[in-house]
Amino acid sequence: MGARLEPIETPDSLKMRFSYWMMRRKFGTVTTPVKVVTARMPGSLRLNRELQKFHKRIQLESELKLMVGMLTSEINGCGFCVDLVQSEAIRENFRMEKFNALAEYETNPLFSDRECAALAYVEEVTRHKNVSDATFEELHNHFNDREIVEITWLNAFQNYTNLVNIPLEIESDGLCAIAKSETQMEHDERTPVQNVRE
Repeated sequence: MGARLEPIETPDSLKMRFSYWMMRRKFGTVTTPVKVVTARMPGSLRLNRELQKFHKRIQLESELKLMVGMLTSEINGCGFCVDLVQSEAIRENFRMEKFNALAEYETNPLFSDRECAALAYVEEVTRHKNVSDATFEELHNHFNDREIVEITWLNAFQNYTNLVNIPLEIESDGLCAIAKSETQMEHDERTPVQNVRE
């Protein structure tokens, strides 16, 4: 099933054509949200770039940032965002076993107490738009004030992207498969000695 609006494969503006080219370089494809949303609202391109830059400046560890995004997207049912986060985890060489076990973070020994506190907070905010004092207190036991604000912002940002994609029925673009094939090609291009060391 495709998106509710027809993806724009060849945009009119030079700026959007350049953006498509950059997307292909980064992801191996032009993502559906860009073809459906950004191509129709080119002014949102700058906003999206600024949000991405801000996202990169967040000081939380990269793996936790991705787990926050993925759990939020799983709860909301955003297939595109889950695929995107998983592809980023693959590119950063994180253990996919952990990402695949996010639904059971509370009981799975792969997750630290710190990660569980963040994920419980994110889950409660995503489901109820607020949190109990107990959930917040547990979060505060593991994170300083700045980190709590960063987790809250990451969750809000992911909810925003989910709410753009879900009603337009934008689903997975197969970014995980692209990331896996790129990672495998990089692995295959190493010398035999480099491959043996792994």
